[in-house]
Amino acid sequence: MQKTETEVEKRMATRIPDHIFIKCPICGHVFYRRELGKYDVCPHCQFGFRIGSQKRINLTCDSFKPMFHNLQAPKRFASDKKYLAKLHQVRKRTGLKEGVATGVATIKDEKFALAVMDWRFVMGSLGVAMGEKITHLIEFATKNNLPVILFTVSGGARMQEGIDSLMQMAKVSQAVYEHSQKGLLLIDVLTGPTTGGVTASFASEGDILVSEPHALIGFAGRRVIEKTIQQVPPKNFQRSETLLKNGFLDKVVPRPQMKTFLYKMLKWN
Repeated sequence: MQKTETEVEKRMATRIPDHIFIKCPICGHVFYRRELGKYDVCPHCQFGFRIGSQKRINLTCDSFKPMFHNLQAPKRFASDKKYLAKLHQVRKRTGLKEGVATGVATIKDEKFALAVMDWRFVMGSLGVAMGEKITHLIEFATKNNLPVILFTVSGGARMQEGIDSLMQMAKVSQAVYEHSQKGLLLIDVLTGPTTGGVTASFASEGDILVSEPHALIGFAGRRVIEKTIQQVPPKNFQRSETLLKNGFLDKVVPRPQMKTFLYKMLKWN
């Protein structure tokens, strides 16, 4: 039976709802969003899509007790109305007070201090409050003889806080040093993207450095490097597999296997 013109128009006007399909930025495969599964990874290449701190904690830990939850940017930044408005919007949208969740966690019988940065909060940028939270957590771990696991994701130092944000690189690094002097374990899990001052400081200072497949890790951005050296870097430039091959990382671990891997490291410690 031949379709009427009206039926054809109705069929052409029918749109596929948004967000049903997703395209992997690494392998280029297009697939149903539901195929991401609970780990939010590409079913073809295991690339891990960005997830928030709470989901990361849920995937990694059996229990988690938050600490230093109320630390926020100091009042001396109150004169920057645009910055405060941005922080207000981010807090309202994400429900977070700062860009890192800190606390004491367990995986089975292993207890450890945990910090999980969140890309949704000003792209996980390192500011005063974030630095304070991570520093307090590491100092707590040092005092209580606990290993530390840091999940990093960051666009670098928070430029709105100027030199105060850059100082956090040294502050956290000092806490890492004191933790290390007691012979305690620090595991850095670098997720994509981890860049800038975070890469240049505590994200590179762990006893064990691991990452997820195809995670972007570096200091300066790709475009900055291209303009500086006047060359186009290779496609796999600043990816975790390249960093593993060149000795920067100890292991690349798919997200579904991360919890088991971290438990083994804690157990062997």
